[in-house]
Amino acid sequence: MIIKGKVWCFGDDIDTDQIYPGKYLPITDKQEMTLHAMEGAPGGEEFMNNVEPGDIVVAGKNFGCGSSREHAIVAIHGIGVSLVIARSFARIFHRNAVNTGLPIILFDGTGEIKQGDRLEVNIENGRISNLSQNKVYQGIAIAPLEMEIMKAGGLLDYLKKKD
Repeated sequence: MIIKGKVWCFGDDIDTDQIYPGKYLPITDKQEMTLHAMEGAPGGEEFMNNVEPGDIVVAGKNFGCGSSREHAIVAIHGIGVSLVIARSFARIFHRNAVNTGLPIILFDGTGEIKQGDRLEVNIENGRISNLSQNKVYQGIAIAPLEMEIMKAGGLLDYLKKKD
């Protein structure tokens, strides 16, 4: 499965409160939730005003640390982010991404990718082609079972198909 998109760069330790601020937790409408995606992160306002469907978030280490709220993933996936690439993910963010069908890739060299670069990523094998810089990197794709869950659209859809 190939994903192509424009890059939005974020740093290390972007927590779930930066991805989706806690003051919006009472909101239950998924469309309204997307209005606050990355609002608390440095560069979040530019992201919210300019992100387009298919865009890719690239971050440093420990992306999605903090609380276990799925709201963070619902907001960024709902606004159109097609993939998150990071040096490392908080375990709960990783699990929530799989459970909700948001593709993620581990890549230790995220600092080589720049804001606005255009990427083509094979999420099944972790190959990252930076079309803007004419470079190819090798990330780490998620485990095969997690990939099946993501391709199904998330854990609930995966379980429904298993019945």
